[in-house]
Amino acid sequence: MTPNAVAIAATIILLFPMGYFLLASPAFLLVKLDIAPVTTLLRGMFNAHFLMVGVAGLIGAIAFAAEGRPAFALGMGLIAAFAVLGRRWFLREMDAGLSARDAGDANAVRWLRRLHWSGMLCNAVQLAALVGSIPYVVV
Repeated sequence: MTPNAVAIAATIILLFPMGYFLLASPAFLLVKLDIAPVTTLLRGMFNAHFLMVGVAGLIGAIAFAAEGRPAFALGMGLIAAFAVLGRRWFLREMDAGLSARDAGDANAVRWLRRLHWSGMLCNAVQLAALVGSIPYVVV
């Protein structure tokens, strides 16, 4: 496999979890987050998303570094680092919101919804940046 093909493959590997999340996460906007199984599923989806993006970003960073393209390796590394650090923060916030909801806090469901929107927005921004970089990866 040529070095350019490795870079393209690494980019495509990262596109899959981000694209899946972009398509799957809006479905949770149609259900109430005061239902425990729904929020458990949403938390699991965010957990899996952050793990997959972190691993795929690390693979991409290594592939670009091996190819000798440090700018793209840094970009992939930043996406992976954001996923790893974001996962820890996001899941902690979601667990706090779930605990508050279960304790009877009326604002907790609103907080969980805002957290859901922010997670979708972060993914969309990263995905747009990744798709926007594809023409430069191919060169």
